[in-house]
Amino acid sequence: MAYNLKEEMSKKERFEAGHRLCAGCGAGIVCRAMMRAVDPEDQAVICNATSCLEVSSFQYPFTAWHDSYIHSAFENASATASGVEAAYKVMKRKGKLDKNVKILAIGGDGGTYDIGFQSLSGAMERGHDFTYFCYDNEAYMNTGTQRSSATPRFASATTTPPGTESVGKKQNQKDLTQIIVAHGSPYVAQTTMIGNFKDFHEKAHKAIYTEGPTFVNVLCPCPRGWQYPAEMLPEICKMAVETCIWPLYEVEEGEYHLTYKPKNKLPVEEFMKLQGRFKHCFQPGNEWTIEEAQKYVDKKWEELLEKCN
Repeated sequence: MAYNLKEEMSKKERFEAGHRLCAGCGAGIVCRAMMRAVDPEDQAVICNATSCLEVSSFQYPFTAWHDSYIHSAFENASATASGVEAAYKVMKRKGKLDKNVKILAIGGDGGTYDIGFQSLSGAMERGHDFTYFCYDNEAYMNTGTQRSSATPRFASATTTPPGTESVGKKQNQKDLTQIIVAHGSPYVAQTTMIGNFKDFHEKAHKAIYTEGPTFVNVLCPCPRGWQYPAEMLPEICKMAVETCIWPLYEVEEGEYHLTYKPKNKLPVEEFMKLQGRFKHCFQPGNEWTIEEAQKYVDKKWEELLEKCN
């Protein structure tokens, strides 16, 4: 379908300003774009896992959400969404509901990659008609910046601090986007928001209006955990894409499509140097960490290009 970004951006807000998210946090932008992707005539139910977003956007009796909202536990946003979707199917079948209701689940990487993975995997396997949005800030930011399986190798976190015997996290991050593809989801996408609004909006709308369990993984920088000034959010998102650390692509019914290819692929240090969590990698004697990070990104990028033909 034809997509007019200007029209999308002029839609009435369904996620309000005045929430308590930090300045420079990407989660609020993700929510605004996610809710704009729902057609104005349709209703939505949001199932939000415990997270920074939950405690910042819904503190009873105050809420930033215009649509129906459910705060689930850390581990079961997808199970909650599954139950809501099943209930709405029954209500429609009995003639008690005639409106189109879109079921959306959202959680951070802790509640998606790790603690909530079992309920997400189960919902995907059962085939519930809902869309899961992961705002991936690459650590447990709400509880003190502990490492998660989404934390990249060599990043500093409170549970993987750099020092004389350590250079940050030892393991590469889990590739959750590919894991969800392996579940046979009809639509899976990877995107970010700043500098790629059109990409985000198109993928969010496509995911929400594709029947079945769909998934959108959104790179979502955190100023406190990643250690950058608030105004650097756009540049960090841009560098993640231009270095191919976070490629923009989608998988429709098993077919891979690259939605953006940098004209000149930049070295990973252009992304890493913008954040305090990697500053130890630039100290004398730690140059090898940047080389290893580059090798990993190059390998993953070539594998993706092959899948996208």
